[in-house]
Amino acid sequence: MDRTKGCQFFITVVCMVAVCGAIPIGDLLDRASQRSDKLHSLSTMLAQELETHFPPLGRILMPRPSTCHTSTLQGPTDKDQALQVSEHNLMSLVRSLLQSWADPLVLLSANANTLPHPSQTSIASKIQELLENSKSLGNGLDIVSGRMGPAAQVISILPYTGTTDFGSDKVSKLMNFQFLLSCFRRDSHKIDSFLKVLRCRSAQIRPEMC
Repeated sequence: MDRTKGCQFFITVVCMVAVCGAIPIGDLLDRASQRSDKLHSLSTMLAQELETHFPPLGRILMPRPSTCHTSTLQGPTDKDQALQVSEHNLMSLVRSLLQSWADPLVLLSANANTLPHPSQTSIASKIQELLENSKSLGNGLDIVSGRMGPAAQVISILPYTGTTDFGSDKVSKLMNFQFLLSCFRRDSHKIDSFLKVLRCRSAQIRPEMC
């Protein structure tokens, strides 16, 4: 039975790759851009929801953005710089950022279920959406990068070295959760921006319109 299921899964994957291989890369990038836009919108909504009951002390103790685990990943800081980066390197950067969030997003999901916040249920649901959208985007980018060549498939994964224990008191738990989410929100904005630049360049739209 397991072997049969395994064969069915393999056939499904092969069919998906074959179908995607027939789709213009511009269309694939457009779909990826839509997914990344959803990812950033969700992280923004989550941040706003958390802000409604965030303790003042947590703002004082909040770590600086420079301590986010992906801060050492070098890349363009704005659209003009992104336009100067090769398409292969830009795709590599997008995939590196996304892959570096695989474990931290699972950590956020695990802690969302016990978050001391009135909107805990809603927050946990949105975090689950983040996980699903992130995985879906990652699968799509695997296919796109495969179409772009070896240079686009290079990934520099930055392991998460931050705290895995968010603490037992309310302030610590909310602060650590909010900080990790704020780091993801920042990176999801980069991912979305870079993919939009890639989409524009693929469609040969003038740089100032990207």
